This record gives sequence, structure tokens and C-alpha cells, in this order.
Amino acid sequence: MSTLPAAFFPPTTPPLYSHPDFGPDFQWGVSTAAYQIEGSWNAEEKGWSIWDAFVRGRRAIKGRETADVACDFYQRWPSDLDLMQQLGIPNFRFSAAWSRVLPAGTGPVNNKGLDFYDRLVDGCLARGITPWLTVYHWDLPLALQQQGGWTNRAVVGWLADYAQVLARRLGDRVQHWMVLNEPMVFTGAGHLLGIHAPGRRSLGAFLAATHHATLAQAEGGRALRAALPASAQIGTTFSCSYLTPWRAGLPRDERATRRADAILNRLFVEPTLGLGYPTAEAPLLNRINRYMHPGDEERLPFAFDFWGVQNYTREVVRHSPYVPLLWANLVGAARRGVPYTQMGWEVFPESLYHMLRQFSAYPQAPRLLVTENGAAFPDVVTSDKQVHDVARQAYLQACIGQVLRARRDGVPVEGYFAWSFTDNFEWAEGYEPRFGLVHIDYATQQRIVKDSGWWYQQLLAGEAVATVPTFSSAAEQPSIY
Repeated sequence: MSTLPAAFFPPTTPPLYSHPDFGPDFQWGVSTAAYQIEGSWNAEEKGWSIWDAFVRGRRAIKGRETADVACDFYQRWPSDLDLMQQLGIPNFRFSAAWSRVLPAGTGPVNNKGLDFYDRLVDGCLARGITPWLTVYHWDLPLALQQQGGWTNRAVVGWLADYAQVLARRLGDRVQHWMVLNEPMVFTGAGHLLGIHAPGRRSLGAFLAATHHATLAQAEGGRALRAALPASAQIGTTFSCSYLTPWRAGLPRDERATRRADAILNRLFVEPTLGLGYPTAEAPLLNRINRYMHPGDEERLPFAFDFWGVQNYTREVVRHSPYVPLLWANLVGAARRGVPYTQMGWEVFPESLYHMLRQFSAYPQAPRLLVTENGAAFPDVVTSDKQVHDVARQAYLQACIGQVLRARRDGVPVEGYFAWSFTDNFEWAEGYEPRFGLVHIDYATQQRIVKDSGWWYQQLLAGEAVATVPTFSSAAEQPSIY
């Protein structure tokens, strides 16, 4: 068990800021994902997704939990949007569940499922909330996985067709679109490490899925561009972590860090810019050539209007002779004796600043938005139904301060979306980690706005100033795992 020290923040964190410091056009919002919140997993002719199958696997999820009900958003979306409106949140990023719209992944549309997103978009607009739609957030239809899923090159066309189904129905009202959510995670965790759906552990599967996802990222963008009004804004999102060597100045750790950066931060970014895969720093990526077809290099780039930057932590990298091909591993926060969250991620708000700088350094980079950032800490509901989440509020304040720091340094970052609006099903970790601005009692589905949520409301209303909290005694320091 680690505790959050008073010296929680790096000295470069701006100690004070308020809403006007970001300018009138800065986009503020919250993010969610269909599988993590909707529930109603087989309602109204919805098909199975790979996550519906994966959670039923033996010991796949901590506590053997499922997202069959989750936050029951499919039924409770009007009241959740009312709460979002009450908090003054102007932008809502959500995803559509592919198998709710196309139960078999291709073929006939399930109008009941598509009607749900129709109502959701209209519900947002009626409340003055702008919808931001992610086409794919990890929940591939099981029927497509049974044909190879992301390892089958046909997935490029499947994704493009699905994107156009959404665009044709919702494109007259949804102006902001994202093709993929964090392809590095769903390819790496799902096809190499086996800890996410579909649960594969194969370098070949990872490389095939990587190339097909990179192609789908671009082809999905082109499919949307063809189906949407010219005014629509099309982006995609990337997971990222600021990487530093375990022993600065040690050549083998420095080289390991560069290899890890090529995989974790550059693998999906550079092909979309026409730079190809970063094989010079990560030679194992040369093996991806076996999955490339003539003309693929010309199909990989796409001129996105924006990138979504999704950052939660930094990682420290050391050389490892026990990890073939990459020759590197990550040194965890617990081992390093630094504060960390329920997810085991180091509390390091400066990571966001560094990744915004890194992505903006590409000459062809589009404008940036932070489309996910947040922290999971244990919540305690008081007897009077309040959640005083000091650590989460402090973390959000510090990270938003790092966004302002980046803007002041000339980085074209134009928005910040907190992850997440409500607590939700956190994939392989089940329901224990809580990221939300709003607490959910999963037994009763009661919603309680946390102190961090009320602070975010005040910030967006121009009534709050961010300050760096200090803790006068050890007893006041929130414990984190």
C-alpha cells in the first residue's frame, strides 16, 4: 500500500488556473464506451461481441464479473444525460456497439439498435450537449471474430462498411467522429498478451491485427469522409505513455526505451502520416511485411482533422534479456516506490504534457484533443451519500494544468475529455477500479456526483480555480493501491 505524499505534483504544474485561461473555443467534455456502460448485452436483437464471450471465459475477469448490466445506460441514458446537463458538461464522447447495430458484423442492420443511437444523439442535442462518436471501441462482433477478426484482412472492409452505416444514419447531427479507440491496446492486450478479448497470445496474430487495424484506421477515415457532410470533423485516438529509461545515460536502457516508444507510442501514429512503421527502432516490426499487400503503403496514410491523445501515466523502461525481440520491460510504480493508482499506474501528471509535445512535434500532425485522461482511486460513500475523492480531484486538476502548460508552449491542443463520466466496467479489472466523476452503486444503480464531478462543474462554469492541494498530516493523505 502506497500513500499520496504532499509532494504529489511536479514543480512545473501550473498552481492556479481557471476556465478563461483556456479560451472560448476550448472543448470540454467526458468520455465513455458502449461495452463499459450500456448493459442490455443481448437486448433487442443485439448480437454477441468478443467481450460478451471473453467475460464468460474461465477466470478472464477479476471477480468473474461481466458487463451484462454495467451502468444500465441503455435503459437509463435520459437521466444520465440530465445529470450531465446539470453538471454543465458540453461535450459527450461515446461509442456505438458494433454488434448492436450489425448483429453479425455485416449484412442486415438491426434497426432497434441503430434507433438507440438515434435517440441518444437527439437526447444530447436537446440538452445542449454535443455528441462525439467513436466508431470502434474494442467490441468486435463475435461473428466476425469467428472469421478471424482483426487477423483477417477482410476486417478493413467490415469496419469501413460499419462506419458508413453509422454515418448515413447519424451524420446529419453528429459532427465529430473518431474511427478507432486505442488500436495499440486492442491489438496488444487482445492478441499478444491475451488479457483482453479475444484473448490471443501470438506475435503473428498481433502483427496481423496491427497492420489490419492501421489500414482500417485510414480506410475508416475515408469511408466516413465519403459519407459525411464536408463540415464533419474526423479523428482517431491513440493510447500513449511518456517513457523514460530506468537508468538514464545507460545505453542499453536508452535503446530499450526507444524500442518501447516505437511500439507503444509511434506504431499507429506514423503510418497515418505516411512515415511507415517505425522499424528502425523496433526491428521486430519488419515481420509485419508478411501481412502487407502491394499498394498498402499508399493506403496507410489519412489526413485526420484531429487526433485524440489518451494518456494516464508514464512508464519506466529497462533493458531485459528475457523479452525476446523487444529486449525491454517496464519497471512498475510499486517497485520504484512512487505513488500509484488502483490500476497500478504511476501518478505522474506531467506525462500528459510530454505526450502532447511529442505528438505535436510531427510536422504533419493535426490539432490535438485529450480524449481520455483520469485516475482510479478507491471511493468511500459517506453516510450522507457523498464521495470526497480528494486524490482524483487533485489528479484531474494537475493534468488539466499540464494541458494549459502545453497550450502556453504552443501545442495545438484544443480540448480535454475526462475519463470517465461515470464509474464503469473496467475491462479485465471488472468493477473494482473507479474512474468516474459520478459514483455508481452497481447493486442499486444509484448515481452520486463525487467531489471531483462538482469541481469539474465549477471549473466549466468559470466558478472554480484549480489549486494544488497539500495534506497537513499523514492521516489526511488518501491511500492508493
